[in-house]
Amino acid sequence: MNRDSVDEMMSRAETPLFWVGAFTVATLALWLLYRLLTGFRIWILGNGQLLTPKLGKWAVVTGATDGIGKSYAEELARRGFAMMLISRSQEKLDDVARSLEEQFKVETRTIAVDFGKLDIYSKIEEGLADLEIGVLVNNVGVSYPYPEYYLHIPNLENFITNTINVNMTSVCQMTRLVLPKMVARSKGVILNISSASGMYPVPLLTVYSATKAFVDFFSRGLHEEYRRQGIIIQDFDPPLYVATKMTRIRKPTLDKPTPERYVAAELNTVGLQNQTNGYFPHAVMGWVTTRLVPSSIVIFLGARMNRLQRTGYLHRRRLREQRNGASLKTE
Repeated sequence: MNRDSVDEMMSRAETPLFWVGAFTVATLALWLLYRLLTGFRIWILGNGQLLTPKLGKWAVVTGATDGIGKSYAEELARRGFAMMLISRSQEKLDDVARSLEEQFKVETRTIAVDFGKLDIYSKIEEGLADLEIGVLVNNVGVSYPYPEYYLHIPNLENFITNTINVNMTSVCQMTRLVLPKMVARSKGVILNISSASGMYPVPLLTVYSATKAFVDFFSRGLHEEYRRQGIIIQDFDPPLYVATKMTRIRKPTLDKPTPERYVAAELNTVGLQNQTNGYFPHAVMGWVTTRLVPSSIVIFLGARMNRLQRTGYLHRRRLREQRNGASLKTE
């Protein structure tokens, strides 16, 4: 093939290649613009005016006496909802209810139950029977006392039952009790609090991780079933940490916000995403771990971190036992 023939072929190919390149660049530019506008809509403008008592007079929060659950109760009361608080300790429930009534001038009711049990839902159903519920927050949850290998978990049989009942059964049963009246009125919001531990398997927190993955799948499937009937069912995945009693983080930072800051940001995303990290710095970190980092690396790093935490916890426990033993001998 002589040079003239090559030049002629290249000349013929220039125009198609130009349009392929132009189409590719335009597609990428439009995708980037769409993502930027979507991000601006979610994280800057938000949807903060959606959650009002127009959905229904009452909001129900499980696990409402500490951490994120308490912050949900406070934020929803601030928006004017009457509050039904459900948790284990009646004393703590009374304290939170009194605080909401004094601070936000809203009506409150409480139900004290242990979500680790299965015989509680008739009591809850009776307590919810006469309420027009606009929002349900399935927040109650339980994790490991410290990272541990499956067969080494203390009192493993009871641990399995309790974790499944609290983290999974409660979400299904509370939704069963609340959803029918929402569907009848064609409006309502159910917010299910999952975890980043449900985004990937997390070794040494395996049972907790699996139960939170269930919450994610349950929420997204149910949202598709009922969104055409005016119901929003949203899964919240706090992907890293919030400064709560469960995480044992005392000092908040940008990536480890207070429960109040996290909840305020999270509620602005309701109706804009059916699965959300809720808080912009967490959303960035969640996107990096799910889109850019191979899952095998995320699992490996999670296992490594939890092994280190396990070693540190067991070492501190041995030191405490030694000190306690020494003090008993001197008495």
